[in-house]
Amino acid sequence: MTQTRNRWIVQVVLALAILAFVGVSVIPIIGAFNNTPSSNQNIASTRGSLPGSDQKSKLEDEVRGYELVLQREPENQTALKGLLQARLQLLSQKEKSEIKPADIQVVIEPLEKLAKLNPEQSEYSVLLAQAKQQIGDREGAAQAYRSILSTKPGDLKALQGMVSLLINQQRPEAAIGLLQETLSNAAQINKIQPGSVDIVAVQVLLGSVHASQKRYAQASSVYDQAIKKDPKDFRPVVAKAMLLKQQGKNADAKPLFDSAAALAPAQYKDEINKAATASPIPNPAASPAPSVESTPK
Repeated sequence: MTQTRNRWIVQVVLALAILAFVGVSVIPIIGAFNNTPSSNQNIASTRGSLPGSDQKSKLEDEVRGYELVLQREPENQTALKGLLQARLQLLSQKEKSEIKPADIQVVIEPLEKLAKLNPEQSEYSVLLAQAKQQIGDREGAAQAYRSILSTKPGDLKALQGMVSLLINQQRPEAAIGLLQETLSNAAQINKIQPGSVDIVAVQVLLGSVHASQKRYAQASSVYDQAIKKDPKDFRPVVAKAMLLKQQGKNADAKPLFDSAAALAPAQYKDEINKAATASPIPNPAASPAPSVESTPK
């Protein structure tokens, strides 16, 4: 498992262990620009030093420049990536209340082309699905996630996104069914392509969905199965500790937090310790899951 992939999984585990009690959520597209495959830190650093109005003017000039290139070369990926990056940067400068579907639609256009031109890079399709979900095109979002999962059934970002979509549609049983099917097929898929399905991570997602429906016994059972499968994996241990903490069982949660911190690589210990000492979120399970538009990053 690469360090980048592992870091993302840890963040998902820690987040979902909390978000399970408010509904699994989707990352808004406006928060995604720093994680796009085309992200350029040098450009971002330069832009960050400019005044707001100058930065906006510079970005608008970039957009026009990329659009001119794409008029001549519609599949120029350098221009498509640059256009996507610039439009996302512009979008990130707006207040949330100011963002309209038309603002996100201009991000969807280059994403659709990039996803089509780079089917092996699921990040583009995930961003496309998130963007479509932001404008209320849930069927379009579902199609984008299904497209990824049809060739990469173990893609965790696509699984998380599809689960989020189903939860927000008040379809927890469909989310559970998707994850159970993924687990049922995991052994055979991993025989064909070793490591393509991270079984423990999928189990944690499944446990989080159960927890979002206040099915604490089922969630605990799934976490226990994950712990049994790999006793040295700290992720399900953290998830179970968070589950117990949210139920007010702090005494039972503490040794699990300690165990998770001991098992985890050094770079994740602080995150786990913060989760252990943070005040529990008041149980809002009776409230509906937040809508896509109102979901914070």
